[in-house]
Amino acid sequence: MRVGLLGLGRIGAFHAATLAAHPLVEELIVADPVRTSPYGRPGDPFEADAVVIATPTGTHAELLRTAVERGLPAFCEKPVAATVGETRALAELAARTGAQVQIGFQRRFDPGFAAAARALRAGELGELHRLHLITADPAPPPAEYVATSGGIFRDCHIHDFDLLRWITGREVATVYATGSNLGHADFFAAAGDVDTSAALVTMDDGTLATVQGSRYNGAGYDVRMELAGSKGTHAVGLGPRAPIAGFEGPPWPDFVSRFAEAYANEIDAFLRGASGRCTIEDALAALYVAEAAELSRRERRPVEIAEVS
Repeated sequence: MRVGLLGLGRIGAFHAATLAAHPLVEELIVADPVRTSPYGRPGDPFEADAVVIATPTGTHAELLRTAVERGLPAFCEKPVAATVGETRALAELAARTGAQVQIGFQRRFDPGFAAAARALRAGELGELHRLHLITADPAPPPAEYVATSGGIFRDCHIHDFDLLRWITGREVATVYATGSNLGHADFFAAAGDVDTSAALVTMDDGTLATVQGSRYNGAGYDVRMELAGSKGTHAVGLGPRAPIAGFEGPPWPDFVSRFAEAYANEIDAFLRGASGRCTIEDALAALYVAEAAELSRRERRPVEIAEVS
């Protein structure tokens, strides 16, 4: 097939190499206003048989709408759109047209997280009692990125919120979140954001989850999950490259290297037409949780998902 790739930034460049090497891709058409790629040829990506959208956040909604309206299968990095309303409108459009759309929640395709999901669903952990998730960056993103990111819960923890739903098969009922600014950069506070975060999440069956994050995890990029049940506990992210004292390997420096296999796996699933994986509806549900977390942080109170959905 011919695949059009929009965006050649850090993740777009990774996708370009993956797509160019994939056996199902006969031709790769790339488009970026400032960057070039050794893979593929420049051109109109919407002339292809499918598109991969890896452009800046603010452009996702318009490009995804174009793909859906033209009947092109589309893979789009998160977020779908900047607001709940735009995301909901695109979900409704995709449902009406029957469009194949996959959103880039790559952690679902990571071998470690996938193994944890299988273990829980196979009953190996018994009844799930609690979950703990961590997402911590080794250094903060640029100030200009933070100003338009939507905040740590929408930008960073939305992956954790998606995992909560996918791993448990349940919906989030209530979120109680907080945050603080402990680093030296003042642009987080200027953007109304925080660099250190925590949230207590209650699922609709009463299962409890904690989510913690940081933009200043100097030891390295740290993404972990712990599932604790009545019969056993399953941990993800405690391999040799975990940025924790006592582990032998060099720590993960960033999200691209940590999830390289997952990124390749999600693109493979998209190209092979796997349906029902990371839909716009999934992205919308995770966004509801992020919205609730941000509202909770600002108003210092528990927020029910029904308030924002």
